[in-house]
Amino acid sequence: MFTACQLRAHAVDMNGNKVENPIDLYIYVIDMNDNRPEFINQVYNGSVDEGSKPGTYVMTVTANDADDGTTANGMVRYRIVTQTPQSPSQNMFTINSETGDIVTVAAGLDREKVQQYIVIVQATDMEGNLNYGLSNTATAIITVTDVNDNPPEFTTSTYSGEVPENRVEVVVANLTVMDRDQPHSPNWNAIYRIISGDPSGHFTIRTDPVTNEGMVTVVKAVDYEMNRAFMLTVMVSNQAPLASGIQMSFQSTAGVTISVTDVNEAPYFPTNHKLIRLEEGVPTGTVLTTFSAVDPDRFMQQAVRYSKLSDPANWLNINATNGQITTAAVLDRESDYIKNNVYEATFLAADNGIPPASGTGTLQIYLIDINDNAPELLPKEAQICEKPNLNVINITAADADIDPNVGPFVFELPSVPSAVRKNWTITRLNGDYAQLSLRIMYLEAGVYDVPIIVTDSGNPPLYNTSVIKVKVCPCDENGDCTTIGAVAAAGLGTGAIIAILICIIILLNCHHCSSVWGLRGEWRGEQTVGGATAAAAQAELQFFRALFAATEYENENEHINKFLKKTRSGCLMLVETRVPR
Repeated sequence: MFTACQLRAHAVDMNGNKVENPIDLYIYVIDMNDNRPEFINQVYNGSVDEGSKPGTYVMTVTANDADDGTTANGMVRYRIVTQTPQSPSQNMFTINSETGDIVTVAAGLDREKVQQYIVIVQATDMEGNLNYGLSNTATAIITVTDVNDNPPEFTTSTYSGEVPENRVEVVVANLTVMDRDQPHSPNWNAIYRIISGDPSGHFTIRTDPVTNEGMVTVVKAVDYEMNRAFMLTVMVSNQAPLASGIQMSFQSTAGVTISVTDVNEAPYFPTNHKLIRLEEGVPTGTVLTTFSAVDPDRFMQQAVRYSKLSDPANWLNINATNGQITTAAVLDRESDYIKNNVYEATFLAADNGIPPASGTGTLQIYLIDINDNAPELLPKEAQICEKPNLNVINITAADADIDPNVGPFVFELPSVPSAVRKNWTITRLNGDYAQLSLRIMYLEAGVYDVPIIVTDSGNPPLYNTSVIKVKVCPCDENGDCTTIGAVAAAGLGTGAIIAILICIIILLNCHHCSSVWGLRGEWRGEQTVGGATAAAAQAELQFFRALFAATEYENENEHINKFLKKTRSGCLMLVETRVPR
């Protein structure tokens, strides 16, 4: 597009000869109003808060004109043609004719009444002269945005609900509110508070995110016997604060009446676990204590009955009507049912309500030790050399009781039989240990039963006569029993050992086995084997009788059965059997 141009003109004759000097021609294009204003957008979107004061900026619209802007042809002016809806006034907005800025011109914008305005804006050139100028229009959509200018209000002034006692997480009432602000926005979301009537914090109010209702919920169990009803005062507000100048409505508070219903509650033992202390060994039928339960249902006429739930040793009885505990057997602190001196039993208390309810209680009985167990000597067996001063036997005692009914112990030898104190002596080491040793210079090898009286320190003291089996044997220079000595200590004298060795040598020379005989030489059979005659076998029998008669093994307390047993090699083996009287 050209607004001006420059031309150079030349004058020549018909033959092309220059007639005059060239001249410059200037051509200017004079603008005509042949272009309408054009809006940048056909639709403009803007917003303004409800309740805005007059003069509040809303948005700007812009139109361009292709004509010369320095002339009236390109000078655009704006005006509002129509406003829809025309509420609360037909002129809620105005527009700056030169800049296109749209501002509010009247008060009364209310989103809850009109949420959106559609404004037709006209742009006209020729400085807005409607008679000569060209025009165009655009649409401005103005959205009225929400502010929290409506406090939430309860739909009724009182609400009611009901809850069984001892229940939690139960919704007992739904509170409904009305809020004219934009749903699901902070200006609409309700927050509920209990401002009075629940000092112990039994209830809370949670907001349903969909319906905005308040759900009165039990968070701490209520007790019918303590509170039969609650009168709550509740208040509702929004998540967002109210707009400036907006006051809370009196309908933002309401009353909630909650009735508590009685249910059958289980009896309970006020002291659980209950601990009592007494001495062990009290006789059967002794009254120990009364282990009674409390029925929390004070307004129900119910009976409570008692029974045993756990009594591992079956030591106790409980009165079914009053809970009195008596012994059914003697309580023994040393029993396997006792742990750390305490016996534990569990009892059941059940009412006759509908449905019945029951509770359990644990009774712990701490048993105080009495001296009812005599000490036992340890060890039960020992070994010592046949000569004194080579070694001694350390002895102690075990007592199932506890201090002070145990050590220090007293170890002593009985006066009867007299041989005990003659042969043995006891040396005290400390309160728990003593030493048993030989009193005489030499004691023949063998096994001896040594009685020892052990007395504890209880009040009164208990004693026990225990027997320790002492093996007396010949010892080497280190004080240890020799092999031959150990055999001798088992009950064979030196002569018996020599006789047995001789018999083995003779028997190894035998080629066959032939006879079996008893202690007194009764001949059980006779057989000739490999040329051996019955007479020869009879001679061998007489020989063995003489050998056994020479030993020291036979005495008034025992006798020996001797017989010959055939071995795989065909040799004879002497086997001795000790038979008590």
